[in-house]
Amino acid sequence: MALNRLDLNLLHVFDTIYREGSLTRAARALHLTQPAVSHSLSRLRDHFDDPLFTRQGNQMVPTPLARRFLESMRPGLTQIQGAVNQFHAFDPATQRKTYSLGLRDILESTFLPRLMARLDAYPELEIVSQRIARRDMETQLAAGKLDFAVDVLLPVSNQTSHELLRRDRLVVLAREGHPLADGTLDMEGYLSAKHVLVSSRTEGPGIEDFELSRLGVQRSIRLRCQHYYAACRVVEETDLLLTMPEAYARIIAERANIRIMDPPADLPSIDVHLYWHRAYEREPALLWFREQLRSIA
Repeated sequence: MALNRLDLNLLHVFDTIYREGSLTRAARALHLTQPAVSHSLSRLRDHFDDPLFTRQGNQMVPTPLARRFLESMRPGLTQIQGAVNQFHAFDPATQRKTYSLGLRDILESTFLPRLMARLDAYPELEIVSQRIARRDMETQLAAGKLDFAVDVLLPVSNQTSHELLRRDRLVVLAREGHPLADGTLDMEGYLSAKHVLVSSRTEGPGIEDFELSRLGVQRSIRLRCQHYYAACRVVEETDLLLTMPEAYARIIAERANIRIMDPPADLPSIDVHLYWHRAYEREPALLWFREQLRSIA
């Protein structure tokens, strides 16, 4: 397995197949034909005496040896790519690029319209938005399968960089004509109502409940559901109240008979952070895209 017997271009092919999980997508990303990528993979398999990737449905899944090799090889490949990239500027007007962005559903609604409007002048750019389990976020960023993630503040390793994009305060929603929607909402009225709590968990308090508990009070939860859009539809048809981030509430209120009110206490804000892996942070195309995300936040 001497290095002088291995074409270093094959390492770039290997890294792309690993990242894309598909020979077809890897060929597209490398601007090569699929037979050319298949031939490169065949040479790599001969060199390592290992299949490296096995097909499972439409996905090329790396073998244990391929995973170990990637962990050892990627830092060096990234360093080489960085040395080359520093001499090449990224031109979004002429270069094709697909960005993978990890967003939860509520953030898709607030980020994607502004992002796509900003990218309207760059028709060669493609955005793939996907929901990634929080426990997998760092792994996906490290593997290059995800360029950026936008989420609340999460505990991450020193290999993952992040920065605050925005703070979103909590507001209270009620239907038009709700008895509590005709003036300032006080704590007595807030606690007298039944509430909707949006959470992916089947039990436990929401972020607003921690502050209410600190104040020595507790609200009554009538409905727990998974999505804010569904919760807003319920609020529109009932006397239930919903406490939620303001940015998404404003979007919903444009098309629903809903009133937005200030909460009766100073509730904690939702800090929205941008995450990326340190290994790729100097790549020109990613530096440019990070600035676009900052600008819309």
